[in-house]
Amino acid sequence: MKINPGKNYLGHYLVEAGLVTREQLEDALRRQNEKGGKKGLLGRTLVELGYCTEEDIARVMARRSGVPYVSLESYPFDGAAASLISTEAARRYRALPISFDKGQLVVAMMNPRDIIAIDDLRILTGLDIQPVVAPDSDLEAAIERFGRSSAEVEQATVEEPGTGSTAGLEEAAEKPAVNLANMIINQAVRAGASDIHIEPQERSLRVRFRIDGVLHDVMYPARQMHPALVSRIKVMANMDIAERRIPQDGRISLKVEGKTVDLRVASLPVAYGEKLTLRLLDRTNRLITLEELGFPPGEMDKYKKVMRLPYGFILVTGPTGSGKSTTLYATLAALNSAEKHIITVEDPIEYRLDGLNQVQVNPRARLNFANGLRSILRSDPDIIMVGEIRDHETARIAVESALTGHLVLSTLHTNEAAGAITRLGDMGIEPFLTASSLAGVVAQRLVRLLCSHCKEPYELRRQDLEKIPDFPLDEDAGAVRLYRPRGCLRCSNTGYRGRIGVYELLLAGETIQRLTLERRSTREIKDAAVAERMVTMRQDGMMKVKQGITSVEEVLRVIV
Repeated sequence: MKINPGKNYLGHYLVEAGLVTREQLEDALRRQNEKGGKKGLLGRTLVELGYCTEEDIARVMARRSGVPYVSLESYPFDGAAASLISTEAARRYRALPISFDKGQLVVAMMNPRDIIAIDDLRILTGLDIQPVVAPDSDLEAAIERFGRSSAEVEQATVEEPGTGSTAGLEEAAEKPAVNLANMIINQAVRAGASDIHIEPQERSLRVRFRIDGVLHDVMYPARQMHPALVSRIKVMANMDIAERRIPQDGRISLKVEGKTVDLRVASLPVAYGEKLTLRLLDRTNRLITLEELGFPPGEMDKYKKVMRLPYGFILVTGPTGSGKSTTLYATLAALNSAEKHIITVEDPIEYRLDGLNQVQVNPRARLNFANGLRSILRSDPDIIMVGEIRDHETARIAVESALTGHLVLSTLHTNEAAGAITRLGDMGIEPFLTASSLAGVVAQRLVRLLCSHCKEPYELRRQDLEKIPDFPLDEDAGAVRLYRPRGCLRCSNTGYRGRIGVYELLLAGETIQRLTLERRSTREIKDAAVAERMVTMRQDGMMKVKQGITSVEEVLRVIV
């Protein structure tokens, strides 16, 4: 293939700069043609083939265009500049304003030669444009992180009639409070947050997001915005805005950028006003499959064998936010078939699955877990899922259901798998009932995944690795290459992006049944399970460290 510099400026510049060879360029052009020859694909193809980096391409484009090159990872962004155009416009022009300089607007671009984009941005902002060049993926991440979204937050269908007072509605409808509430929810959805915390302080108002299980400060709105912001959210959640002395709960269903999002809202009176906690549930999220959960090799086969038993009691344990519901839903999706009648009782229904009969707990109608479970048994189920075992009555009915030919799945708050057995005893369940009904217990936590774009390798010697609890060492291993977080724009400089589960699966075999009947301690039960080759959560976590999935510090942060 003959290279025509007049038709391929980027390739010509890279070859001239000595960053790629002519043979490499020909190979990339050939592959680009195989993909359809789309404009802008050559640079990405060269990067994918490992012939150069995005930074190399950006620096060459900057030098040839006579504009500065910037590294967005360390650039001091000006929020006022970034908010001048919407995220949709930034995506369309592949450009983002990042600062002001002597009356000009500094705009990071993928292609500083795009005169049409520069002219449009000048008209949109009313400012002269100073283009600079940044690596493509850095700019894409910056647009998603700093761009102002023009999408509106729309109130969707509400689950039940509102009971909130109309007093103060005029205050709640004030535009600044409406805009602030929309902006907070919108930003949380785009950041992938699981929770929003709105916390009044003595002289400030703090907003925090929980992202990948860790809280991050996001913004500090004016303290005087707090009453109107709380009233606005409480009106949306059908809560009583006139009552500020007692905790309240509510729900909101919204559409944010085309996504249907459910929010559980909880208010709590604190020293300086009402604190709001909003739990976000994205209905449009794809349900994770069993294979994607992250079970240790070999343990998945054991779990599949247990969950396909015709009857028995399976518990998933862990603290709040450890992914227990996700595991249960993945299990139900795998069990769902025309031959099985599956009924669930949940609070709330987080995912709606076709083929399942899902019951929503409703305390106002006196429908709790125990009453719901009692009614379910009269509906001829094969498989029952109870959202959570909270009291003796629910636990007793669940255990008795497992003994009478039903497969029962539920969650329990304990720190480890063996603790579920002693916890049931604390709830008043007789040991012989637990021993006869329990099929298995899954304990789990969620650890953050290292960002694939910025994780950096390092080596630890054997003597250092031996100090790390439960780290899997080969007999002839010397130094081992591990990875640690560094931080970049794509992961908001945390070094982590996304989460994966770490698990331990306790099977209720003869030994465990005997120890249960003898009312042995959690420690004795766990030691017996480990002796029978149970993989503990920390062992699973360290295996994922060795595979470069997460870091030693993250596993030790989550698992004691």
